[in-house]
Amino acid sequence: MLLPTYSGRLEDYALTGIPLVPRAPNIPLTRTAFAAAHVVSDPLGERDPWVGRPAVDWESTLRFRHSLWDQGLGLAEAMDTAQRGMGVDWLTAKELIERTMAEAKAHLLKPRVACGAGTDQFATEDLNSEAAIIAAYSEQMEVIEAAGGQVIIMASRAMAALEGGPDVYMRVYSRLIEQAAKPVILHWLGDMFDPALKGYWGGETLDDAADAALAIIKAHSDKIDGIKISLLEQKREEDFRARLPGNVRLYTGDDFNYADLIEGDGEHFSHALLGIFAAIAPAASQGLEALAKGDTKTYHELLAPTVPLSREIFKAPTQFYKAGIAFLSWLNGTQTHFIMPAGLQSSREIAHYAAVFRLADQARLLIDPDLASARMKLLLKLYGVV
Repeated sequence: MLLPTYSGRLEDYALTGIPLVPRAPNIPLTRTAFAAAHVVSDPLGERDPWVGRPAVDWESTLRFRHSLWDQGLGLAEAMDTAQRGMGVDWLTAKELIERTMAEAKAHLLKPRVACGAGTDQFATEDLNSEAAIIAAYSEQMEVIEAAGGQVIIMASRAMAALEGGPDVYMRVYSRLIEQAAKPVILHWLGDMFDPALKGYWGGETLDDAADAALAIIKAHSDKIDGIKISLLEQKREEDFRARLPGNVRLYTGDDFNYADLIEGDGEHFSHALLGIFAAIAPAASQGLEALAKGDTKTYHELLAPTVPLSREIFKAPTQFYKAGIAFLSWLNGTQTHFIMPAGLQSSREIAHYAAVFRLADQARLLIDPDLASARMKLLLKLYGVV
């Protein structure tokens, strides 16, 4: 087929990849891997996609989560990949958490599920004190724990808007960590993912921010499972990882450098909490299986082709990466349409979707090539490419 390029030309492309067959690992994995999953819209139920609660196709949304669990992956639920704050409100996220936890409890593999707790049930400007932010977080944490999920304390736009120093973060996070029933996962999302999070942890520089986050972790290491870092800087993550207490995990959220970070440097390694893992699940699962067997050659053979795909999906402006995740879901038949909450499918251009199609093929991630080709051609036709 003819596919658009970033140079404005149309170039012929023929599928080359032999698809990976999704399956469960045959040995236990040596890395904890959470895939952050998106939400499938119900386009026939939408009435005002830019205001209020989005319409969700719950059957398809939950079926996608089962496909991740069936491949041995854990799930990070109701995170930014699910468009928290970009089309998905707290009431939808609450229902998503409760429905997902019910499904997880019934699943044969009893998968790990961690869920995002934030402050987005209130407008940022209404959360203008530490007490108000703690109360907002606490409400969401209680919902997650009541449903049986592990709490991820998500980075809050309200915390960043307070413009407090490290002492403010220490007080707020200490309260939240102490009241949690089980060890929590912290969440450091860089401003390339959400510009409203600039200056998080109260430091003027990223080095200051790292010191502030580590101070919180060291003060409460018995109640912290790990911290997810999404800064897209491999060296910074490696340096931070080496400074963590021995019982605290580093969950990489680096969608550019995850393969090397997960393998590790011989002394330390990262676990995974990644949006891209939902899009590359067969390669992620089978690659981690190879790593658990000590077969680093196969590990890199499976994951190396996914890195260019991930870098394309997470290109700047990075916060629109969710469009690429949903697009691959549509190509692979997880959903019957390419419509997203708040119409976010329009946030990327057709050349981007063409690049994702090519790279997914080369990474062996178009599970049904005929279906993927038919849907790519349909999208091209909508853009006037015949």
